[in-house]
Amino acid sequence: MTEKQSIAYDVVVLGAGPVGENVADRTRAAGLTTAVVESELVGGECSYWACMPSKALLRPVTARADARRVPGLSQLVQGDLDVTAVLAHRDYYTSHWKDDGQVAWLDGIGADLYRGHGRLAGPRTVVVTGPDGEESTLTARHAVAVCTGSRAQLPGLPGLADVRPWTSREATSSQEVPGRLIVVGGGVVATEMATVWQALGSRVTVLVRGKGLLNRMEPFAGEMVAEALTEAGADIRTGTSVESVTRGNGTVVAVTDRGDRIEADEILFATGRAPRTDDIGLDTVGLEPGSWLPVDDSLQVPGTDWLYGVGDVNHRALLTHQGKYQARIAGAAIAARASGERTLDSGPWGAHAATADHAAVPQVVFADPEAASAGLTLAEAERAGHRVRAVDVELSSVAGAGLYADGYRGRARMVVDVEREILRGVTFVGPAVAELIHSAAIAIAGEVPLSRLWHAVPSYPTISEVWLRLLESYRDN
Repeated sequence: MTEKQSIAYDVVVLGAGPVGENVADRTRAAGLTTAVVESELVGGECSYWACMPSKALLRPVTARADARRVPGLSQLVQGDLDVTAVLAHRDYYTSHWKDDGQVAWLDGIGADLYRGHGRLAGPRTVVVTGPDGEESTLTARHAVAVCTGSRAQLPGLPGLADVRPWTSREATSSQEVPGRLIVVGGGVVATEMATVWQALGSRVTVLVRGKGLLNRMEPFAGEMVAEALTEAGADIRTGTSVESVTRGNGTVVAVTDRGDRIEADEILFATGRAPRTDDIGLDTVGLEPGSWLPVDDSLQVPGTDWLYGVGDVNHRALLTHQGKYQARIAGAAIAARASGERTLDSGPWGAHAATADHAAVPQVVFADPEAASAGLTLAEAERAGHRVRAVDVELSSVAGAGLYADGYRGRARMVVDVEREILRGVTFVGPAVAELIHSAAIAIAGEVPLSRLWHAVPSYPTISEVWLRLLESYRDN
């Protein structure tokens, strides 16, 4: 093993996923020299094993479902999906798990890429061990940003490694459709992957420890998605835990706490995420390896003036778009501090404060039906001490929904702060609601008064007219 001479940069970024890329983009735009360290593929989890492949798999599923609800078209789309074409479509959107394009983008912004495992070696210092064992020592004049993301968390079941279970990575990259699939979990990954593989021909059994699916959204969201999955043929069992898992002769056998014995070809554990911080040298700067990084709203780790934790590693909102938002805030804060600014714009909704993490997080579950939310649920708003009122509207009452699909089923809820008459949260469930949610995020982040929302006139006949129905319901009740 040889060691290179220490190289100094203004900023060193650990992790070249979307979050790390966006930190580098912002710091380079501010004129700061920036190094980016990546041990796998540039583009990270989202590009190759999460957002992009999962949505590429889901799009044909939801498009067929929508088409089946349109008169004059429904009879033409009753057949099976072309599995080979769907998987090829997924492979295209992962660039066949090659990162040449993303590497070229990093090069285009003037960031230096170091391939290999990076770990902290004390304040402002990162040691990178390359694929050939060669070490590079990078020092940061202003900041080190940890953007290493998260990984699937598996339960501590005896012998689980020998079963070779799927995690989100295998579920989004499999080249074959399992005849039978067990999905353990009830969150977004479990719901979306159950939707995909059921539609592609698997016989899916979903085992949910809690009361239902999507327990971080409004209760009706998980209920409506579960109802549709069941109608599609999935077997959803709530209040159920897995006690043991074995594999023999290619068959997986899961035994539940209820004594049920379920056989399958594959088993997916979608049971949470853990931070990728166990082997990045946190102990050298007084932090616990394997822990989530505590940060303030500028994404800086308290007690330091140089260390930032951005994206999944801080556990604020484990979503790619929210991590990219944090990266833009962190990049601006790093640049401001590097230029000598002593006082940042760190108040709520300031240029150096990731306020949306607390108040206006948007999310879409690309199932059939789609479930989309922004801001707080009713329960979250009440726990936060806001005096709120929920207003519910059936989306079938909107002309645009009926035109979109025969027998349209969906629901909308807005959570209103009755003291300030602004929105604290909005949830939509139904076909094609994903594109509605940004309007909700704007209304929440902008703290737009309901009196002003009356003047935001929705086009007729669109599904967006649900906004008018929500406002009318609030006024009339």
